[in-house]
Amino acid sequence: MRPFLLLSTRPEDDAAEGEREAIVRLAGLRPDELVQIRVEAAAVPSLDPTQYAGVFLGGGPFNASDTDKSAVQLRAEADIARVLDVVVARDLPFLGLCYGVGALTAHFGGVVDRSVGEDVGVVTSTLTDEGRADPLFDGIPDRFRAFTAHKEGCRVPAAGATVLATGVACPIQAFRLGRNVYATQFHPELDSAGLAARIRIYRDAGYFDPADTEKLVAFAETSTISDEVHLMMTNFVRIARGR
Repeated sequence: MRPFLLLSTRPEDDAAEGEREAIVRLAGLRPDELVQIRVEAAAVPSLDPTQYAGVFLGGGPFNASDTDKSAVQLRAEADIARVLDVVVARDLPFLGLCYGVGALTAHFGGVVDRSVGEDVGVVTSTLTDEGRADPLFDGIPDRFRAFTAHKEGCRVPAAGATVLATGVACPIQAFRLGRNVYATQFHPELDSAGLAARIRIYRDAGYFDPADTEKLVAFAETSTISDEVHLMMTNFVRIARGR
């Protein structure tokens, strides 16, 4: 059985490992069923996405709307863009987690900006008619709560995108390109412990005032999200495996 691929962009080892562990656990995979490539660490080798059952793109510090991009970010974006070209052209199973929204939207002609960013917190999303009918959201209520934290978002979707979930501050919370290429602005791979860990890791990354770190950790540890949101991870695995 083909493994899944995780493209990570997080330079912090503990954040990258936490992301990998969460995806393995919540997607119901064995550790050897997920191959992780640290895109920020080195140039991506010649990569054939068709060799994998599906591709995850994790979140991280890069933003498509950044105006001053480092050489590392530019190289990582170019590597990811090459993968996205194959994924979309072949309609391969793909799930972008937060950063995937900006990467897909910007690369395929939509508009990404910072007018729809959201602070660290819990967002309520509402499924569209298309979202309710999509297998990615099987078992998920029409309105659900999930963790979020992002500086930018999709203001105008790429041509051909189907909006699957909407929100208030950030109107586009999930979309699909083709039949199998997905991106979510919220984090279906995050539970309370995962968010608390990321808050501590990213205290100086500009998402919030560092002085608020422990207050936000307490918020993460006591917040209630919709447990069903994690079903997106196992649903995506089923989609990718044709079940």
